[in-house]
Amino acid sequence: MQRDIYTEEHEAFRETVRAFLAKEVLPHHERWEQAGIVDRSAWLAAGRQGLLGLAVPEEYGGGGSADFRYPAVLAEEFTRAGASGLALGLHNDIIGPYLTQLATEEQKRRWLPGFCSGELVTAIAMTEPGTGSDLQGIATRAEDRGDHYLLNGAKTFISNGILADLVIVVAKTTAEGGSHGLSLLVVERGTEGFERGRNLDKIGQKAQDTAELFFQDVRVPKANLLGEENQGFLYLMRNLAQERLGIAVSAIAGAEHLVELTTEYVKQRTAFGRPLARLQHIRFEIAELATECAVTRTFVDRCITEHNRYALTPVDASMAKWWATELQKRTADRCLQLHGGYGYMTEYPVAKAFTDGRIQTIYGGTTEIMKEIIGRSLLT
Repeated sequence: MQRDIYTEEHEAFRETVRAFLAKEVLPHHERWEQAGIVDRSAWLAAGRQGLLGLAVPEEYGGGGSADFRYPAVLAEEFTRAGASGLALGLHNDIIGPYLTQLATEEQKRRWLPGFCSGELVTAIAMTEPGTGSDLQGIATRAEDRGDHYLLNGAKTFISNGILADLVIVVAKTTAEGGSHGLSLLVVERGTEGFERGRNLDKIGQKAQDTAELFFQDVRVPKANLLGEENQGFLYLMRNLAQERLGIAVSAIAGAEHLVELTTEYVKQRTAFGRPLARLQHIRFEIAELATECAVTRTFVDRCITEHNRYALTPVDASMAKWWATELQKRTADRCLQLHGGYGYMTEYPVAKAFTDGRIQTIYGGTTEIMKEIIGRSLLT
């Protein structure tokens, strides 16, 4: 079916993204994967091209558009290109809303111009070694010391952890923490007591720097409190729907691309003297995958439309995230199998997609958490 959610302006933006990928990303991505980190110059190039701060008001250097279809195009094209290193979606769609919705005017003028130019790379530090997806179990603490907070704790699995110049740290500001005692503090590069651990060695998304972060008696000025004190859990819940939708958009784009690659492969690859595509089992596999992608695409596109109407519910976002990421994982596995031994070779895109996409069912809330959210909404 012909997709109908995009206009000519969105398709023109898609061509801009493809040109950016061809010039600034794909020629360097293999080197970035070997290094475990992208060049900072790539962030500056993205800023010059207008790919950062899409929803940030123009007065701060952003694109000034709240239309989520533009970030969706960005996610689709980066996924199809296998460009997992330059985490523009994290920067724009996950961290951006905290800065545009919660920052004071002084904070916006201090941070947003660099956010949009690529001079300030951002990260958000939620996950801790002992908590995983349990935000209410966060142990990192920030003690009120009058004109500043004294921050102590550790975070792990932090995307952009090495490159980040601004890190939004989730910390408890009451003794009990939990849903009523978390706050968001912005820690800036070079702050005394803020240390980065090792760049973690992952099975996929090798070019994306993911790090441990340590905070030992870090003095965070009160001017770096984001939003109101003790309201952090509410802010996190408010923004999770967009984060999960963004992951779902990337997941269905990845699944569709794998089906396209595999369809072409089985047409060309022969076994027992004839193309694989002539075998009924292969045709059934492709038929199943294509149908599952088509059905999922319809729901995800509807979620994009609902989000643009400010009507996307956390439950619908959880459904999209769970279903699309599990489909991506299943599709990658089946497409690799259809490639046979070649699918296990890193030179084939299906191998990279297999390892890069495996994290999708984990970050942003695991599949199990998504099911819990959905089930709780129906049964309580």
